[in-house]
Amino acid sequence: MTKFTDLALRVTMRLAVLEPGESLTTRQVAEAMAIPYNHTAKAIARLRHLGVVEARRGRGGGLGLTGLGRTASIGWLVRELEGEEEVVTCEGETPCPLRAACGLRGALRSAQQAFYASLDPITVEQLVSSSSRPVLLALT
Repeated sequence: MTKFTDLALRVTMRLAVLEPGESLTTRQVAEAMAIPYNHTAKAIARLRHLGVVEARRGRGGGLGLTGLGRTASIGWLVRELEGEEEVVTCEGETPCPLRAACGLRGALRSAQQAFYASLDPITVEQLVSSSSRPVLLALT
């Protein structure tokens, strides 16, 4: 999993513990999560594009999670953030000389599918309803 996906998941989790009507700015999220502002802004832009985060401008504005953001499957979210590409690339500019008889590609594809399948039943709400909630709320 890329650092970008990890960061986007952590931002989502922080926003998921906000009280109704409460919001945070991108800068507040970045500072609370100890993430560079530019990286946070890019993650939030991607999450907005996916419909997970909403942003309101002006007085009383800020960031919040959408209904989809609260109920989204972590497996779905990771797939959307990571893309559906395979773990290894056997073709390309310099094709792997083992590609005709290698079992690694299939084994890694199976492992990747198992990884996503293990995340599919978990929602964002479930992630933050456990012992992580007080920790996330304490971040300022």
